[in-house]
Amino acid sequence: MKSLILLNMINSEITIIGGGLAGLISGIHLAKNGFSVLIIEKNTYPKHKVCGEYISNEVLDYLKSLHLNIESLQPKKIDKLSFSLVSGKKIETILPLGGFGISRYCLDAYLFNEALKMGCKVIKDTVNDVVFKDDHFEISTNENSYESKIVLGAFGKRSNLDLKFKRKFINNKSEWLGVKAHYQMDFPDDLVGLHHFKGGYCGVSKIQNSLVNICYLSDYKSFKKHKNIEEYQEKVVSENPNLKKIFDTAILKFEKPLTISQISFEEKQSVENHILMIGDTAGLIHPLCGNGMAMAIHSAKLASEEVTDYLKNKISRTQMEANYTHKWNTNFKSRLKLGRLLGKLLQQENLAQFVMKILMLFPSLLSVIIKKTHGKPI
Repeated sequence: MKSLILLNMINSEITIIGGGLAGLISGIHLAKNGFSVLIIEKNTYPKHKVCGEYISNEVLDYLKSLHLNIESLQPKKIDKLSFSLVSGKKIETILPLGGFGISRYCLDAYLFNEALKMGCKVIKDTVNDVVFKDDHFEISTNENSYESKIVLGAFGKRSNLDLKFKRKFINNKSEWLGVKAHYQMDFPDDLVGLHHFKGGYCGVSKIQNSLVNICYLSDYKSFKKHKNIEEYQEKVVSENPNLKKIFDTAILKFEKPLTISQISFEEKQSVENHILMIGDTAGLIHPLCGNGMAMAIHSAKLASEEVTDYLKNKISRTQMEANYTHKWNTNFKSRLKLGRLLGKLLQQENLAQFVMKILMLFPSLLSVIIKKTHGKPI
């Protein structure tokens, strides 16, 4: 019976679990190099996601190298940052590299179609288990079974697979809740706003079609004291006068804001069970650093390059895993650590006010912090 099941398995060189930003970019990269790629995604396209929807220009050349025409999506070019504390004290600076605003609804749908053009097979299904044995993977889903030489994990912030693999972070409850919606309002095209409020942080920036994406992270303990999102935004988020001005004039374009709970910024392993983890599955950067989408794209590039070398017999599986772990740590570990540190710092109001005074006296320090949380062009 066991051999019969194996015979009925669908084979591909590479299976990517999750068809979000990192998963789709990896699929396009690997298919472009001539490999057979299967992407398993539980949702349909297009779909809105809780996300800041700002991407640093550090990944722009890489996207162009994959022949992805991001300009065709009419993203908003952003090169300024406005940062404020609960008190309303504000500081503005130029973003060293700049970036662009684009919705995940638009971008993921575009990448999905590009992945199909490149020959990727994308199926809607849920992966229940992945087993590695005899130098290959056996993947079980609700609908089928698959066999692959390589599996990339791109299944997001939290998943049933995190429980299945007994990943350390999944057993610890997280206090963070994410809320996001699109709005119509008067807001500069070239600015990203990052505003602190008691118990959280809010990002505001333009995306395509003159819409504004507002996405904030909230301490669940403070959020649950209020009966709904509207009351919380009115009584807590809007204590920051900059955010009050924004919400007083913004017209909601969603039926209701999207939410996601149990957002964890704890350390994760970039390789587990011989699966190369990419995007948020490998590690989530604090929104204060505002660069999670670029990190997801960069991690997809790093993993795809190592997988390519392995499948072309240039390196062993052990070398592939070690190389990816080293490169992931080199590029992201210090950025994630700084993000966690900044998050804890700004949870202490008096300390946050002191830091703001320092930044106002020495505004160039803000550019230094931004550079430390962003990467160099890839």
